[in-house]
Amino acid sequence: MVALVAALVLMPVPAQAQAREHAQPRADGFAGLNALGVDGTTGGAAGPTVTVDNQADLERYATAAEPYVIKVKGSIAMQPYGKEIEVASDKSIVGAGAGAEIVQGGFFLNGVHNVVIRNLTIRDSYVPGDWDGKTKDFDGVQMDGAHHVWIDHNHFTRTGDGLLDIRKDSDYITVSWNVFSDHNKAFGVGWTANVVTKVTMHHNWIRGTHQRNASIDNTEAAHWYNNYVQDTAMYGTMIRGSGRLVVENSYYRSVPDPIVAKDPASQVVQRGNVFDGTWGRTDDTGAAFDPSSYYAYTLDPADRVPAIVSRGAGPAGGVRPAPRRITVALDGTGDFASVQAAVGAARPGAVITVQPGVYREMVRVWKGLKDVTIRGATGRAEDVVITYELPANGAKFYGGTWGTDSATVGVFGSGITVEGLTLQNAYDESAAPGPAPAVYTGAGRSTFRNVRLLGNEGTFQADGRAHLRDCYVEGDVDIVRGAGTAVLDRCVIRSLAPGSVTAGGRVLITGSRLEGDAAKPVSLGRGDGQSVVRDSWLGAHVKDDPWEGAGLFAEYRNTGPGAAVNADRPQLTDEQAAEHTPERYLGRR
Repeated sequence: MVALVAALVLMPVPAQAQAREHAQPRADGFAGLNALGVDGTTGGAAGPTVTVDNQADLERYATAAEPYVIKVKGSIAMQPYGKEIEVASDKSIVGAGAGAEIVQGGFFLNGVHNVVIRNLTIRDSYVPGDWDGKTKDFDGVQMDGAHHVWIDHNHFTRTGDGLLDIRKDSDYITVSWNVFSDHNKAFGVGWTANVVTKVTMHHNWIRGTHQRNASIDNTEAAHWYNNYVQDTAMYGTMIRGSGRLVVENSYYRSVPDPIVAKDPASQVVQRGNVFDGTWGRTDDTGAAFDPSSYYAYTLDPADRVPAIVSRGAGPAGGVRPAPRRITVALDGTGDFASVQAAVGAARPGAVITVQPGVYREMVRVWKGLKDVTIRGATGRAEDVVITYELPANGAKFYGGTWGTDSATVGVFGSGITVEGLTLQNAYDESAAPGPAPAVYTGAGRSTFRNVRLLGNEGTFQADGRAHLRDCYVEGDVDIVRGAGTAVLDRCVIRSLAPGSVTAGGRVLITGSRLEGDAAKPVSLGRGDGQSVVRDSWLGAHVKDDPWEGAGLFAEYRNTGPGAAVNADRPQLTDEQAAEHTPERYLGRR
């Protein structure tokens, strides 16, 4: 399966965070309370300490009836792929220093109690092509009906389904100082009709994930404090059902809908949080509960949370940097099996090569990433397809619509280059017409070379500066849209139905070929933006009066059956044309 390459680039761990296998012996938060016949969570502290470096010994001690402190040394690759070891009560499973990891599997805590999992990396049980995690339920850690569990100082990444699932009335749980990264589903609590679970979640770093950040359902008391949630694609922290949640002194950076109370009975109290570059909901509804009535705790200032958590969360020793050259392959021969995982692993200047195949996933190139190249391995754009099918006007399951967050690929970083592959939003607009972007570009500058962009309405949404060179772009209504700048240079733009080629923003089409069915006439542009089409071949599908709205529209030296010079088609002079070049539009004079 997937080659075993460590992925997340973390800052070096300071001295005070080293040797976490020897950290405090007793959990804080809800896991530290005396309840259900258990005096706090101490794991296997009452038993002997053993060291294991293979799956057989790990299983032997983890499933034993007696208490054990099990120290994991080095990397243990689970067989069969995705296996979750069923952990018995009174166990501590602790990484023995840097590099301790469980690969291609995880742990299942079924009806047990008094378990500590600390100082481990749990990674890479992702099933290639199963972005939604529907074929195999391979979690990093799953607990059903467990109580008194402490998940502390671990790194969870790229599992088959959820990174951490707390399910079916599990109770008295503390999740502290963990990293959850580079995956679709991060961290969920619930899967029950009962309102029982009490869980403390503090000083966790959730980064580069899409959903469940966290998703918390039907909890009697969920306490979320001093967590750092950064770069998520779909939503932030959500309370569902009749759950009660308190969110304190946490930091949300580049997160849509940071705090959501999904249902009428959901209660969330939020105070002292920082919302940095976020958009959407920050709900505060109901009385929830008072965490201090259960236990004492100390809050770090919210503005210091990113520095504190990024230094201190995760296993001792951090994670070694990913290489500058990363390969993605569905057949397991690459470093990763998903493009999103590779992007999450990349450091500035990295080159990600994607082997042939259809990658059904949503990809986000996060804001802090710079000068990264994503390219198809063969140079034939048809050989590598990244596709998903979410419409902009599709209803979120918690209210509202997805908007530009529905894009199959979102580029928020700076200096990003994409070449030699296909990006597609495969949403079937016959169900409900509306935008379904294949690509969204944010404030940075991005370059697309030899890329096929497939969609219907709003195929390319440019809110930053984007240069498309030698690309094929297909759609119907407002094929290129947005508030930013887009240059289509030597591209083929095919209109599938009546509509407009451009809408809004600042668009230059130069040296390109505009194709379509003559029976389906299209406009070159509409709205109040600026669009210039120059030195291009226009098919017979282009209207005689191709501009709609109050925008600044012009043409220059176009040819083909759809080209014309008349009162409805303003033309640039030679002097004016010198100002409408890729270099001028993109800031490279």
